[in-house]
Amino acid sequence: MLFSFTLKHPFYLGITDLKYNSKQKSLEGTVKLFTNDIEEAISKLYNLKADLINGKDKEALNKILQDYVRNHLKMKVNLKAVEITVLGFEHEAEAIWLYVEVNNCPLPKKMEIENTLLYDYIKSQINIVHCQVKEMTQSSKLTNPDKKMVLEF
Repeated sequence: MLFSFTLKHPFYLGITDLKYNSKQKSLEGTVKLFTNDIEEAISKLYNLKADLINGKDKEALNKILQDYVRNHLKMKVNLKAVEITVLGFEHEAEAIWLYVEVNNCPLPKKMEIENTLLYDYIKSQINIVHCQVKEMTQSSKLTNPDKKMVLEF
């Protein structure tokens, strides 16, 4: 008999980890997503074959990831919208690490985050956000369809 195996995993989790750099006046961090999930979401949304591990055109992949992140991870710092930049990405085991930054960012006292990463692809997606400002760390969890969180420092 032949068996069909899929590369699915039992849970769908994304983790965003941000830290405020007071010297650079920036939020710096990472977004970690399962590789096959983000590839399939991008393939579906952009109608192309996304291969983040063996893809030849890293610059084109960076642009697609930049667009995807800006459409699915939005932030306001102290009630003002800020722009997230994807600096690059790398593959590790079953995950993709996206390196992100918000430049010219004032010291966060209140952050409003809308995180819908992979929501359009996975109905049971959970996104966790950790944010460190000075010595204080705040964390929150969103489960699809919940998409907004507020962190106060």
